[in-house]
Amino acid sequence: QVQLVESGGGLVQPGGSLRLSCAASGRSFSNYAMGWFRQAPGKEREFVAAISKGSSITYYTDSVKGRLTISRDNAKNTVYLQMNSLKPEDTAVYYCAAGSILTRTKDGYTYWGQGTQVTVSS
Repeated sequence: QVQLVESGGGLVQPGGSLRLSCAASGRSFSNYAMGWFRQAPGKEREFVAAISKGSSITYYTDSVKGRLTISRDNAKNTVYLQMNSLKPEDTAVYYCAAGSILTRTKDGYTYWGQGTQVTVSS
């Protein structure tokens, strides 16, 4: 069992930055690929970014490439999402997830956090 807790969300103006964190507890964090997903009101939960167990491979959805960066610190059992040049369309609840394989599909992740709200508005 893995417990995931996200933090770092909030209200930010367009063009601003936020860093989301996801702290993991339970079974060995380094055994899991990690992903970030988001869900806007009335929309499906969508893939944002993912990182392999050892950080050697990262995936991003096209709309965030060059603006959002996923990273992890296995010594701290934490995965991060650095969000720069934020746009109103980035507004959503952001979820982190842990799974045994690196994938862009939400069905590939076993454990989920409760989510943190990110609102981009002037």
